[in-house]
Amino acid sequence: MTLSINRVASRGDLRRFIGFPYRMYDARRHPNWVPPLRLAVSDALDERKNPFYREAARALFLAERGGEVVGRIAAIENRTHNRFHEDRVGFWGFFECVDDQAVADALFAAAEGWLAERGLTVMRGPMTPSTNYECGLLVDGFEHRPTFMTAWNPPYYDALCTRAGFAKAKDLLAFWFDGETTGYALPEFVARQAERALAGGTLTFRDMDPGRFDEEVAGLWATYNDAWERNWGFVPMSRAEFVHMAKDMKSLLDLRFAFVAEVGGEAVGFMLALPDYNEVLVRNRSGRILPLGGPLMLWGKRRIRNMRVMALGVRRAARSRSILALFTYEIMRRGKLYGKNGAEASWLLEDNQLIVKPMRAMGARERMRWRVYDRPVTPPVTRYIGAAASAPPTVPRSDA
Repeated sequence: MTLSINRVASRGDLRRFIGFPYRMYDARRHPNWVPPLRLAVSDALDERKNPFYREAARALFLAERGGEVVGRIAAIENRTHNRFHEDRVGFWGFFECVDDQAVADALFAAAEGWLAERGLTVMRGPMTPSTNYECGLLVDGFEHRPTFMTAWNPPYYDALCTRAGFAKAKDLLAFWFDGETTGYALPEFVARQAERALAGGTLTFRDMDPGRFDEEVAGLWATYNDAWERNWGFVPMSRAEFVHMAKDMKSLLDLRFAFVAEVGGEAVGFMLALPDYNEVLVRNRSGRILPLGGPLMLWGKRRIRNMRVMALGVRRAARSRSILALFTYEIMRRGKLYGKNGAEASWLLEDNQLIVKPMRAMGARERMRWRVYDRPVTPPVTRYIGAAASAPPTVPRSDA
């Protein structure tokens, strides 16, 4: 049957784009895949409502064979990234595909063509849609169920990418603190450093205050952009984008595991740990809020046994203050107090020794690994010379 690649051009196309993974994955063959909420996927793609797209654009493509969707991909131009890094990198994400190299190659070609038209020279991914969101392709740790807002995919995805000419750009790691079997025991140096952080009274440690939401978000936004600025792939978040994300996270936070460190009343570090909602969302195979998704998350908020540390940042000027040890000591103490089994810290850059080395020293073990890939973009003039048989099919020009 003929394979076609079609640009998403209608609401119906967009529904099929969002809905494809829920049909491709099933609980028997892929028990560790956790259906994300369709509402969250829709928000990540919404060019009108999501502030990310004020400085970005995207095109969505569906692979179809015999009237059935067999794959999908998004091509993304992130103008903020290219201004910040002074490069011409384009991105791909939201990639899902059956185990068929021809389908994957055609999807990558469609994304490459769109990126090439914009003068971008490298295609990097997967990003859904940037490093500030879910990113990376799982390459190790398939036996584990992913934590909330992290990716799981079948092992063959790596082969689809490498055979398509992609090479590793960077690996992202997840570290697991197993409180259940260790009793939350930490090396003695962690307690000493935590005490040191508070010595002298110049640093204040406190819980986040939901009653001062706007003030808290302002402090966390400034800290976030300062703390991550020199990390590989970092993209500064606009205040509007950060506020948009914070509002989505507000109802999901367990405030017993949301900390702020301040000096002189100004935030210099924060840690946000969410309940691992995937413990309950794995039972919501449709990915819809109703009838199961929303109630399961509300019911599970305090009953979920595991946590995901999804944001931990310390301003560069405050990194000598042992704030990481303070946060780790406190989350372990509260984990034991509130009967949590363990926590995952994810994701971390593989070569960021400022955080990876302390994680290992504190007894965390590497649990999962995701990969980000790069491939050069072929200029549009030369891409299909002498290769007409592999030229991409004509696609609609209008956006979703």
